[in-house]
Amino acid sequence: MRKGLSGVITLILLTFLISACSGGNTATSTDTNQTPATNDGTTASTEPKDGGNLIIGVAADPVILNPNYAGDRVSLTIDQALYAPLFQVNEGKKTFYLADSLTLSEDNLTYTLKLKSGLTWHDGEKLTADDVVFTIDSILDEKQNSMLRANLFIGDKPVKAVKVDDLTVEFKLPQVSPAFEATLVQVFPIPKHIFENETDLEKSTKNANPVGSGPFKFKEYKAGEYVTLERFDNYFGGKPHLDSVTYRIAKDTNAANLALQSGEINIKYLDPQDVGTIEASNNFEILPYSEGRLSYLMFNANSDRGALAKKEVRQALSLALSRDEIIQAAYTSSEYADPAKSFLTPDALFYTNDVPSFDNDVEKAKELLKSAGVSDLKLRLIVSSGNKAQEAISLYVQQKLKAIGAEVELQNMDASAYGQKFSDMNSTDFELAIAGYIMGYDPDAYRILYTSTADSNYSHYNNAEVDKLFNEGAGEADVTKRGEIYKKIQEVIADDAPIYPIANTKTIVAVSKNYGGLEEAVLKPVVIFEDLSKIYLK
Repeated sequence: MRKGLSGVITLILLTFLISACSGGNTATSTDTNQTPATNDGTTASTEPKDGGNLIIGVAADPVILNPNYAGDRVSLTIDQALYAPLFQVNEGKKTFYLADSLTLSEDNLTYTLKLKSGLTWHDGEKLTADDVVFTIDSILDEKQNSMLRANLFIGDKPVKAVKVDDLTVEFKLPQVSPAFEATLVQVFPIPKHIFENETDLEKSTKNANPVGSGPFKFKEYKAGEYVTLERFDNYFGGKPHLDSVTYRIAKDTNAANLALQSGEINIKYLDPQDVGTIEASNNFEILPYSEGRLSYLMFNANSDRGALAKKEVRQALSLALSRDEIIQAAYTSSEYADPAKSFLTPDALFYTNDVPSFDNDVEKAKELLKSAGVSDLKLRLIVSSGNKAQEAISLYVQQKLKAIGAEVELQNMDASAYGQKFSDMNSTDFELAIAGYIMGYDPDAYRILYTSTADSNYSHYNNAEVDKLFNEGAGEADVTKRGEIYKKIQEVIADDAPIYPIANTKTIVAVSKNYGGLEEAVLKPVVIFEDLSKIYLK
């Protein structure tokens, strides 16, 4: 199973990685005044009650059900219900989950984390400081290949996790790091007693029957059909209202929309093109919200055809495209997408869109290709089938690059195959990919995508200056100086063009009006809701 399950998440991708994120966004509904009716025509109660099931539509099978390796949207979404975080941050405010408190020493070099008492794993074993230390050590273990590893290094030295007692862990920093707290948001402890003798956590058979600490525990997975979780009665946040949550794997978007309308699915992401149809039924809350997501075209410098290793070629391909045209083609209007130039997203600290940009200049694109000595380019673009935005962008890219003499072959594949292809660091048989990521508010999180040796550097971008600047930024305590560092990083990466940033997009979720507790569950980037224990059947 899973992701490695971005976009990158860092992955996170919509179809890629993604690493965990913090965010906190407020969603608005197009219609909140209607009270759903029951099958017998009576009005449904809006008071919480226990019992019932929730079916969430997802576009692919999970890659892996282990939060140290999850990067795709599906895996991260399921992991959010299976595994509890230490804490989360929404609009600058901490919400503690497994942790009871987090304090920083006067010298800013030691974070002391206190766990809640009485925590247990789904199998009844105690969850203690040993599990937290084991999780950190596993991420830091180079042999375990966790995508989070780079973020636990500060100035090329690792953070140390030290057990003080069963409920207390100290995190020793090698130097001051304003980014560390944002890194800790991404940590979801895994059980030491399950994994301590496993030599390869990512490939461990234990991931097929995950034992977590979240509001729902694993029940069944049938590949290509569904993943079912059942209520964990001893959840520290209180017994969840729902009996179970099922993630229905629906790879065909149109069939999934029909299942949504018929009640076979209760929650689903929507493409902008489908909002009107679903909204017209008057049975759903339509929730558009900003995830801090970047949609982009990635250039694979590791391609066996070689041309994209040249900066001038990447710049030329970018110049053949127009962000405004792509937004109209893929997202229907600027209501759901804003033009992007930086690799950072607007929710990130020190973000600026005032960076070098290559956009909409065909003649200059031709000149750059000529000066680079490149002609008759043949490019392979991988596309996630059923993703309407990706499909629209791919057709646009194919048409526009033809104008500068580049022939683009579209390779459509289902979301699972696409995610595996994209996240395979050894893939050399494609040049272009359409993807997206959600990385959170601290720019240090992005180092896993853009530093030369990072495990999630899917574009195979390599710039020693960028590596050095990311290290400096992670350890700079002065806010002004830190801001200058990340502004420089944005400028250098924009000029090198390892990606063509397209837009900062909004995500649209449809939720059946038969369910309440949505505000308490908190809409969350990548995973839809932060805490499914709060959702109830009206």
